[in-house]
Amino acid sequence: MLKEFKDFIARGNVIDMAVGIVMGAAFTAIVNSAVGDIIMPIVGWMMAGVDFSNYFFQLGGDTSYATLKAAKDAGVPVLSYGMLINAVINFLAVSWFVFWVVKGTNKLKKPAPDAPPPAPSEDVLLLREIRDSLKK
Repeated sequence: MLKEFKDFIARGNVIDMAVGIVMGAAFTAIVNSAVGDIIMPIVGWMMAGVDFSNYFFQLGGDTSYATLKAAKDAGVPVLSYGMLINAVINFLAVSWFVFWVVKGTNKLKKPAPDAPPPAPSEDVLLLREIRDSLKK
């Protein structure tokens, strides 16, 4: 049983997955900082400081509440659609940032357009010779 577990852990895909999870967690901190510290302040400034977090529909109760917190503290059922709006804006900001990171990474991976194509491997050259000799 211990040998099977060791073989399982030693597989490349398990190690790759673990590295991916650790790198993903580290990258999450970068994305959250970029969105929270750079993008969202700009969005807030562009929207003249509008805060959607207190937008809600009160579903019950006789008293009208000015803030979402006051309504929740009173135990009144509410639909807090403003929190959904904030989550959607945050999702779009994160998606936009990740899009640009991936786009930049893909640009770095592509070979330069002026670079000549890579030479064919020895196997391909040998197969071409065989093909050409069979044609004769």
